[in-house]
Amino acid sequence: MDRKRKVYAPFSQTSEAGVTQTPVEGYIDVSQMIYPTVSTGVVNEKGQWSGVKSSDDEFFGITKHVLVANGGETLSPATATISSIDMTGFNKLFVAIKTNAGGNYKLEAVMGPDTERFANLSPVDPGSPLRGTYDQIGNTIGNLLVDNVEVLTSDVWEILSIDNLLADQKLLQFKITNNSGSDATFEVAFMRIV
Repeated sequence: MDRKRKVYAPFSQTSEAGVTQTPVEGYIDVSQMIYPTVSTGVVNEKGQWSGVKSSDDEFFGITKHVLVANGGETLSPATATISSIDMTGFNKLFVAIKTNAGGNYKLEAVMGPDTERFANLSPVDPGSPLRGTYDQIGNTIGNLLVDNVEVLTSDVWEILSIDNLLADQKLLQFKITNNSGSDATFEVAFMRIV
């Protein structure tokens, strides 16, 4: 948008010339150009493009586990195309679970499959608990997320919110244990939030 406006010019050409009186017309026309800008990322210190992260719009990695025995464990996500979650740049995670057998379930954050690399390292210890600092002081290393008893209602999506504990974690999976007292079929889905 192009627009002209008048601004006061206290240091006009006459004052530069040594004239101490303010000219009758001490205002000048100034053209102003206003352009909208959108930041979609930056070129980082390595010279690589790094886009701005945005939250997921929908749940992804929807995995269906059929007839898991009482006491049985599963890993999610485990689809043909998504076998782990990359939380790089994300702070919060929603985990959604829908089961046909209400009751107790155990939820644990674990290292993803050894068929994938953690940055440039391979192999990893698949299915092992993710460990790190989680207290305010940051000097205690322990399992990042082990929820021994999560009571789920049958035939509805239960959505659990996990803040900051798993921020920036790579190669993340969830080990879910059916402790409902009977065989259960359940679905698990994920959504990352910046």
